[in-house]
Amino acid sequence: MSTEQNKALANRVVDGINQKNLSVFDEVIAADAVDHAAPPGMPPTRETAKQFLGMLVAAFPDFHYTVEFTVAEGDRVAQRLNASGTMQGEFLGMPPSGKQATWTETHVSRFADGKLVEHWASIDQAGMLQQLGFMPSE
Repeated sequence: MSTEQNKALANRVVDGINQKNLSVFDEVIAADAVDHAAPPGMPPTRETAKQFLGMLVAAFPDFHYTVEFTVAEGDRVAQRLNASGTMQGEFLGMPPSGKQATWTETHVSRFADGKLVEHWASIDQAGMLQQLGFMPSE
């Protein structure tokens, strides 16, 4: 697949999340994909990614990604995303804060045979937790 096709697949995942349509994971992500960004203690699988994002959008019903940029080289795609949402439900043991937060994320995905097969992420969790009131600001 071309780098442009891989970029389109990466953007398809973001669109699916924004539309709260996690079935896009089955369409775009290989069944045996490895998610290096899986939460601690959870297996690094496509099913874990779906479960985690399901919990995220349940806690943040207005969750939304805005893509700053998408670049590709070879079989890899990198994306810089702005994430935002209002915490209306429990998330990873934290009670709903009712507060809105905006944070940045960087994702790198590797593609093979038209499917996402490997994923890494760097997420500004400290910034998110500060805005939600679960971590003191400095």
